[in-house]
Amino acid sequence: MPAASRHSATGMATLAPDLHVVAGDEDFFRHFGASSAELCGRSLFDLLHPSAPSVLREHFSRLHDGRRTRFTERVLGYHSRGRVFSGKLTGTAIQGRSDRLSAIVVMVKPDDERPAEEPPPTGQKLLSPLEARILEGVATGASTVQMAAKLYLSRQGVEYHVGAMLRKMKAPNRAALVSRAYAAGMLTVGTWPARVRPEFIK
Repeated sequence: MPAASRHSATGMATLAPDLHVVAGDEDFFRHFGASSAELCGRSLFDLLHPSAPSVLREHFSRLHDGRRTRFTERVLGYHSRGRVFSGKLTGTAIQGRSDRLSAIVVMVKPDDERPAEEPPPTGQKLLSPLEARILEGVATGASTVQMAAKLYLSRQGVEYHVGAMLRKMKAPNRAALVSRAYAAGMLTVGTWPARVRPEFIK
């Protein structure tokens, strides 16, 4: 199978009601760069970047209490060696005999990253100090309104700078922007909140 289609293949896993991984297919484990032995028993949220939207927990809560049976949400996932990828996560509730939740099936489909859309080379000064602050905000999952208030900008001003970075990084959305920033080494790994490394600021 070609690399691009392998990269974007949908991986599937079964979670216990407490969101710990019970089992998964080859693509699911490959997306996160680990074996079944390493991932089974771990919480799904251990595999996701801390900027995973809080709404994700609400989605799972609704699966638990039967308010919904399925959802799809954009997420950032951790691959091995500190790499981050963006994609879609779909969760589906599996009901037991007593109509209580018995398991959750999740499907993870990474965005298709084409070679022509690779991140800029390491060490290239790309961002103004303001853009760096906004990228840090996007990486923590902050909303446009939250960033506008913190940086004393209008909402339109924040969106302008986010749009400029999307074009600069050739990213289709905010999740992909953060993923490509990590892949280019622009954001610190292993610290929270993530910071833009100084060598990438003009």
